[in-house]
Amino acid sequence: MDQPSEQASEHVVDIRTRDRVVRLLLERGPATTAALSELLGLSPAAVRRHLDALAATGSVTARDQQARGPRGRGRPARAFALTDAGRAGFPHTYDDLAATALRYLARVGGHDAVTAFATERVAELEDRCRAAMDGAGEDPIARREALADALSAEGYAASATAIATGGQLCQHHCPVAHVAAEFPQLCEAETAVIGRLVGSHVQRLATIAHGDGVCTTHIPSPQVTTRSGRTPA
Repeated sequence: MDQPSEQASEHVVDIRTRDRVVRLLLERGPATTAALSELLGLSPAAVRRHLDALAATGSVTARDQQARGPRGRGRPARAFALTDAGRAGFPHTYDDLAATALRYLARVGGHDAVTAFATERVAELEDRCRAAMDGAGEDPIARREALADALSAEGYAASATAIATGGQLCQHHCPVAHVAAEFPQLCEAETAVIGRLVGSHVQRLATIAHGDGVCTTHIPSPQVTTRSGRTPA
């Protein structure tokens, strides 16, 4: 009956050891198995087992260590280094930096300067999405789906659905949500891009930046009319 608890304890120890390996690689840079073995007080075989597990998750990568001085015989030692995925587990201050920069821009240049920055920021995104939508033709549904795929490729985890009054574009992730909560110009510029890409007026119904679970944009169908026979504004 003690076997499951023993396995759980071993798993916790493994996780803590791998955390130590990652921390050492972050603080000291690329290191060989022998160097890590000495620092951790573990056998090279044990260290290699943890490195293999980290490499399997994409957290570390191995490369030949650059030799200093005359190169001896045999295969050069392999040094292990953190990948971007491995570094992602450590705190970053990108959001704080971006918010601080935009506060400074707003203080120096005013609201219009922030709006101009937001518009320029999404210009390249618009170009990439437009290129991805080239093969969708003129069908509104196909264009919405192509836009959702293009935004997903940009990290927005987007999807498109059809509703009675047209369609909805849902973005389940916002890369700039924390900054956009303070500077809605970022959301406004993105909404304008969606409107231009689908070729119609669109309306934001919800945003992650305002605390909603998903960014939802309503795309009205040009065929939808009111009882008076007029197309809704």
